[in-house]
Amino acid sequence: MSVATPYFDQLFAGNDDPWAFRQRWYERRKRALTLAVLTRPRYASIFEPGCANGELSAELAPRCDRLLCCDTASAAVTLAEKRLLGFAHAQVQQSRLPQQWPAGPFDLIVLSELCYYLDIDDLNTLIDRALASLADDGQLLACHWRPAIEGCPQTADEVHALLQKRLDMAHLARHHETDFLLDLWGRDGASVATREGLR
Repeated sequence: MSVATPYFDQLFAGNDDPWAFRQRWYERRKRALTLAVLTRPRYASIFEPGCANGELSAELAPRCDRLLCCDTASAAVTLAEKRLLGFAHAQVQQSRLPQQWPAGPFDLIVLSELCYYLDIDDLNTLIDRALASLADDGQLLACHWRPAIEGCPQTADEVHALLQKRLDMAHLARHHETDFLLDLWGRDGASVATREGLR
């Protein structure tokens, strides 16, 4: 069974940064690596489900023309809205995924620290909906904490293995460490050098 919304509501009760996204060097470094693996300087439309308090969202916003974020916890949505106040092209909504997946199309979908909270059926549904809403040359980024999390139905390794199997897209970037997995897939397999005419 997927982790239910009250679990996340409780995490945000009286705490505006339950994973210490702002304080921990681990989190700041991981965000920098996440942004660094993106092969384009700018995207027309980015979707970030499970945005939490909007720390990664605020760094994705300058890289796109439209940013849509969502979270299942109402407190997280409020915090992310405040974090993104300076970005008129950014929108945050409360949604439970995969059931309330937006229409798209999206040039980039960012699945950061989200998928291991879903059981296998919900994760497969999420992948189906991501594929259906991804633009013809769209990309999907996944980043997940690697150690097992109590109460989560899946691990990062299981999630990324399923994504690799199901996406049927070129693997554009891969950064794996003891602590986390970071992968980028794209329907257009062109490298950065190829895009800039260097190859």
